[in-house]
Amino acid sequence: MADDAAADLGDDLGGAGDAPAKKGGLKGAFPALLKWILIALAAVIFIITVVFIAVKVMTKGGSSNTVVPISEEYTTQREELEWYTSLEDIRTQTADPISSSVSVKIALGYKKDDKQSSSEITARRIEIIDYLRRYFSSKTAEELKPEHENEIKIEIRDGINDNILSNSKIRKVMFTAKDVVSQ
Repeated sequence: MADDAAADLGDDLGGAGDAPAKKGGLKGAFPALLKWILIALAAVIFIITVVFIAVKVMTKGGSSNTVVPISEEYTTQREELEWYTSLEDIRTQTADPISSSVSVKIALGYKKDDKQSSSEITARRIEIIDYLRRYFSSKTAEELKPEHENEIKIEIRDGINDNILSNSKIRKVMFTAKDVVSQ
């Protein structure tokens, strides 16, 4: 029995008659993992190259086929204006047989840094308010509809420049509020 025990101990210690031990654990998995990482990296590089070449062919060597038209409205600089907003609300009645109430708040635009225009508009403020009241009371509700606003603004600008102001000119008229209420 002692020989059997010694034989058992010899087997545990790795005797000379044993088969070689198998590779296992991380030592065997690392080369296989590295091989698959390299294959995936090569595939990604191949796909990126194919996509890059396809895009070059589709865009004919990198030149853009789309031309974005630029409107003249966006390329020209608009004149910067200062605004005279101290005119009080203009309230009057229209010239209709059944009159409508009109309430308008107007801003007058003049050339930036033009002190002469600012002082002349201030000096003639009452005349301008009277002109605007008479102008709106001579119009019908139909003539004051929103689709006619541009013509109204031009008529007001020209009327103030021609009849009231002498040394300066208004460049633009804007409505900050405009209400036409039928009775």
